Amino acid sequence: MIHSTAIVHPDAKLADDVEVGAYSIIGEHVEIGAGTVIGPHVVINGHTRIGQHNRIFQFCSLGEIPQDKKYAGEPTRLEIGDHNTIREFCTFNLGTAQDVGVTRVGNHNWIMAYVHLAHDCQIGNHTIFANNAQLAGHVEVGDYAILGGFTVVHQFVKIGAHIITGMGTILLQDVPPYVLVSGNPSAPHGINAEGLKRRGFTSPAIMAIKRAYKTLYKSGLSLDEAKAAIGSQLAEHAELQPLADFLAASKRGIVR
Repeated sequence: MIHSTAIVHPDAKLADDVEVGAYSIIGEHVEIGAGTVIGPHVVINGHTRIGQHNRIFQFCSLGEIPQDKKYAGEPTRLEIGDHNTIREFCTFNLGTAQDVGVTRVGNHNWIMAYVHLAHDCQIGNHTIFANNAQLAGHVEVGDYAILGGFTVVHQFVKIGAHIITGMGTILLQDVPPYVLVSGNPSAPHGINAEGLKRRGFTSPAIMAIKRAYKTLYKSGLSLDEAKAAIGSQLAEHAELQPLADFLAASKRGIVR
């Protein structure tokens, strides 16, 4: 299943049914799991581990060294889970020793063309990155997040689960779970109610999230006052726990 023009290092570890397209290059420390399909003209280098049943399209570059002047050749890693689709011209870099040392992509992610994941990004599961979404280093993205085309994310920003961004959004601060944001500078525009319905959230749960959103963004309360108010709503609605935890952990401040 390996094209005759592909170059696969003899020490690379590929499952028996992995497909590798024409002119692709697989480096020495690469591991690729069963059922994964690598298209033509793909370069996979570094200490890169790719799980099962992924599809990686042509002209991607995965596992190259970080675009970080501090990088000094440390054996940092890129880890990609299972059932991901990675479209044309995506670039995912290795981690750095200044962080956890690994860039991670979870499972069941749909990543469109020209997406860049810089060093030490941590991507959850079931996300969608539209064309040209660009993430700087150390960015975290929660499960089911959707980044619109040309979304640009500053380093160290944290993006909560179930959020959605509009096309061309610039994110310089954290985005709490469930929130819809867009613009430059980015601003909140309600919650991702339709996405929550599709994922099985009940009507009472969505109403509780809307109430928490109004507390955070429409009540006129300070951020600390809004955190306390949302905390008082947790007993009745467990769905608010991820929001409360996210607000408590945020260091960059939130889009507000």
